[in-house]
Amino acid sequence: MLGCGFINSQLQPHGKAGSTSAFGGNSDIYFNGANVAQPEADSKEGAECCIRVTEFIVKFCMLYDKDILDSENAERILMKKLLLRTAGLAALGMAAPASAADFAARPYTKAPPPMMAAIYDWSGFYIGANGGWGSSRKCWDAGTFGTIFIGDEGCHDATGGVAGGQIGYRWQSSAWVFGLEAQGDWADLRGSQVNDVIFLQTPGDVTNRSKIDAFGLFTGQVGYAWNNVLFYVKGGAAVTRDVYEAISTISGDIGARATESRWGGTVGAGLEFGFAPNWSLGVGYDHLFMGNRTVGFYSTGVVPLVGTAGTLVGTNRIGQDVDLVTVRVNYRWGGPVVAKY
Repeated sequence: MLGCGFINSQLQPHGKAGSTSAFGGNSDIYFNGANVAQPEADSKEGAECCIRVTEFIVKFCMLYDKDILDSENAERILMKKLLLRTAGLAALGMAAPASAADFAARPYTKAPPPMMAAIYDWSGFYIGANGGWGSSRKCWDAGTFGTIFIGDEGCHDATGGVAGGQIGYRWQSSAWVFGLEAQGDWADLRGSQVNDVIFLQTPGDVTNRSKIDAFGLFTGQVGYAWNNVLFYVKGGAAVTRDVYEAISTISGDIGARATESRWGGTVGAGLEFGFAPNWSLGVGYDHLFMGNRTVGFYSTGVVPLVGTAGTLVGTNRIGQDVDLVTVRVNYRWGGPVVAKY
């Protein structure tokens, strides 16, 4: 490599007044005493090339004088570059797993509380409606006509539909449910049979007919609940409104009639399902023990052979039992749904 001192000495201006070095910007630049930088008019392109070469040599020597390109500094610079690159790669390798861990990590959150199970509470007042079917077994026996004892006249079933309402109150303790209820229904339970004992002119011309046109139940309840499903048994008092008639088998005219309100007992059971916080739907069965009663028959005056209107024609001992099956819907208030863990 040429010494930069030699090059600098060769770049100094020679022999021409007013000329400067390459740093002065003069158009006359000498190299080794020869004018090599100023081209002739016909070699303008070659002059530009010489100027670029001269500028490169000058800059190179300046850097060399500052000890930037000596071998010791060159090795130092190379080592610095290697160290920087190694440190950068190590930092990058450490940062990558940390970044992945940052993305994968999730903040700790407390587990949500367990779901609350809704417990249906049957406590409270309720009112509702019901409808269904009923059957009453009636036996007419120990009949008299005037002062003459007739004996058994036969049995028949009075059947038909019922519809009405109920109101009550229940209170629940643990899974046990206790209650009181009053129920009243309109009814149309009808039945009849030909009287084989009593006749007016010929056997079979008199028919015994029975009807229940209303009943009421006053009961206590004891039940067990599986959340919103309630099974209960009940018992109490029952009352029926009964009508008994002796009619002409041929014409259908009513010759004599007896009416009564009969009290008895009842037992039953029911199953109820709470389909909403305050609404329930159920089915119930009731059996009514109405016993035997002796009732008096009075003439209507329609059939002349029976007697004048209001005349006591005879008596009859009538026994009856009643079976009822109803579907019911209730609305309850005063006992909201509560939640427990």
